[in-house]
Amino acid sequence: MSKDFLFSSESVTEGHPDKIADQISDAILDEMIKHGPESKVACETLVTANTVIIAGEITSPGIGKVPMPEVARAVIKRIGYTDPEIGFDYKSASILTFIHGQSPDISMGVVRKKKEEQGAGDQGMMFGYASDETPELMPMPIMFAHRLTRRLSEVRHKNILKFLRPDGKSQVTVRYENNLPKEVTAIVIAAQHTPEVSRRTLEAGLMEEVIKKVIPAKLLSRQIHYYINPTGRFEKGGPYADTGLTGRKIIVDSYGGMGRHGGGCFSGKDPSKVDRSAAYMARYVAKNIVKAKLARRCEVQLAYAIGVAEPISVMVEVHTYGTGSVDEKKLAEAVREVFALRPRRIIEHLDLLRPIYQKTAANGHFGRSEKDFTWEATDLADKIRSVARA
Repeated sequence: MSKDFLFSSESVTEGHPDKIADQISDAILDEMIKHGPESKVACETLVTANTVIIAGEITSPGIGKVPMPEVARAVIKRIGYTDPEIGFDYKSASILTFIHGQSPDISMGVVRKKKEEQGAGDQGMMFGYASDETPELMPMPIMFAHRLTRRLSEVRHKNILKFLRPDGKSQVTVRYENNLPKEVTAIVIAAQHTPEVSRRTLEAGLMEEVIKKVIPAKLLSRQIHYYINPTGRFEKGGPYADTGLTGRKIIVDSYGGMGRHGGGCFSGKDPSKVDRSAAYMARYVAKNIVKAKLARRCEVQLAYAIGVAEPISVMVEVHTYGTGSVDEKKLAEAVREVFALRPRRIIEHLDLLRPIYQKTAANGHFGRSEKDFTWEATDLADKIRSVARA
């Protein structure tokens, strides 16, 4: 990538149709884990009009005990779809479920007598990324985009901006100079609203209570462009206007496009699926490397074969931008030595057999401070620095 460039990332609110689907899938996963931590779950949700369809493969003691329609309704209510006039609400929505057990062909590779030998639940490659450009060690464009959508939900729930409805999006463009973020050059906000609000009131409210509360004034370009509901109106939203599906916001969920992505989504999958658990571990590795000041920016790739415990490859790519050098091959070897990369060891080290997943399903899986997001810890920074420099 050129040293001087513009980079844009987007985020979506908790009320966006795809995020509704993600949150329902992860809420069902959480309930299954409560009944059996080793539950095997691959849950997909589709929302459209006033209908919710839940499908997938689940093998769990929770089958027959978890009332999936009620779980879905609780998610929809918490998000804020409580008014039938919106065209989608928790009381009247039709909810259909189509669930069957996990394939025994997959199970035989994952369930082992010795848990240490547990194989990956699927083949694939997972990426983790970290950068020192924000305190969260995340790229600035996606962090600002997430903060805007979180604030949109906050001012709606608190009735600060009473005209807002649940659906919404944000997008932030940052200008980089010599690979460092310098200023925000464009902000896009698309916010669903009530019919009676005037455009002037909406723009003023979003500027004062959302944008100015989130983006530091010192980072705003003198030539910044604001695009607030650029089509003019956004009354119809949510599943009434747009179909939502689990796993369709994978770039929003990760690094906003700044780092590569293996293609597998996170939501609705128990941690035996390396699409989720190994992506969390890759973030953990990358973040500790940057925290250790071995790099200013780091990308980690882990790759697995279904039923095989050890990763078939580990790649570490670092960028120091003149702050020092590190041998990437040696660093990859140090990663294998320091970090737990077998599926079972990932699960144990990051403590993933807990009902923690619904809260990951909106506002990104990375760069969060919640205590349950164990992959955001930097407790192995000193160790990876020591081993890499030995």
